[in-house]
Amino acid sequence: MDVPTWLWWTTIVVTVGFLLIDVLVIGRRPHEPSTREVSRDLAFYIGAAVAFGIAVWVFAGGQYGGEFFAGWLTEYSLSIDNLFIFIIIMTRLQVPRQYQQTALLIGIVLALVMRGVFIAVGAAAINEFSWVFYVFGLFLIWTAYKLAKDDDLDETQYDEPRIVRLARRRFRVTPEWDGVKLFVRANGARLATPMFIVVLSLGVTDLLFALDSIPAIYGLTDEPYLVLTANVFALMGLRQLYFLIGDLLKRLVYLSYGLAVLLAFIGVKLILHAMHENELPFINGGEHVSWAPDIPIWFSLVAIVAILGVTTVLSLAKDARDRRNSSETSAG
Repeated sequence: MDVPTWLWWTTIVVTVGFLLIDVLVIGRRPHEPSTREVSRDLAFYIGAAVAFGIAVWVFAGGQYGGEFFAGWLTEYSLSIDNLFIFIIIMTRLQVPRQYQQTALLIGIVLALVMRGVFIAVGAAAINEFSWVFYVFGLFLIWTAYKLAKDDDLDETQYDEPRIVRLARRRFRVTPEWDGVKLFVRANGARLATPMFIVVLSLGVTDLLFALDSIPAIYGLTDEPYLVLTANVFALMGLRQLYFLIGDLLKRLVYLSYGLAVLLAFIGVKLILHAMHENELPFINGGEHVSWAPDIPIWFSLVAIVAILGVTTVLSLAKDARDRRNSSETSAG
């Protein structure tokens, strides 16, 4: 896929422009957004992503269009799972609702920067070393196992990252909130605010999420531009999703299992791709493994939609059944 330099810069400028608008609007008036506000913004970002994918399909071909949609759906699904951790962080740190938008926005900016770095590093590694697909694939399979094993994460199991605990010891933290300020001065001393701890927690969490999401999307496309845009569109709607489906998220009881299956599928796909282009001398004498197929993108797209669809239906069905049983128990 030949992406001209002007398109790269246009994409970056437009992304930064939308972020600046958000920063200016939210920075001037921190508030808890209404359902209408987040629904409107989320519809815009989803519509923009679909329109972009169609444009890629028309101008670059169905292969790249399919890769974008597969990558975007995967990143969006992983982002929804990540929202549960965000909810726990906000709850544990008792973030006032009117400040949560600002905290999430800063976290999204940090996520975009960190993922940009990982995308560049991943692209360079793939170009130089084809065996990196083995590493990505095994890592995703291990992540899938951990995700399925630890699917019952809740507020009581969440531990602050070590760097956050270190920051609490390094900085004196004031118990009072001072708007959305990260630091304040009191009696000549510089103090961190609770907002600083929140932002640091979200930033570290975003870093850990990037370690999963970037290998996953490189399992669906090796085009850095599509990797970047899929991540941008997934993250740009994350703040709206947080406020819109916070309660619904708790009803997706099988989400971790579904994502585990999804990551395992992509991990296997990566390993098969690595075997197809094998250069490691201790595997088949350094020759490509002829029986290892390359899973086509259309199959990946169908598999992703099917996995997410089945996960959602089964989760909502179980939630409805549990609510019905709870009601019957209470009535009895």
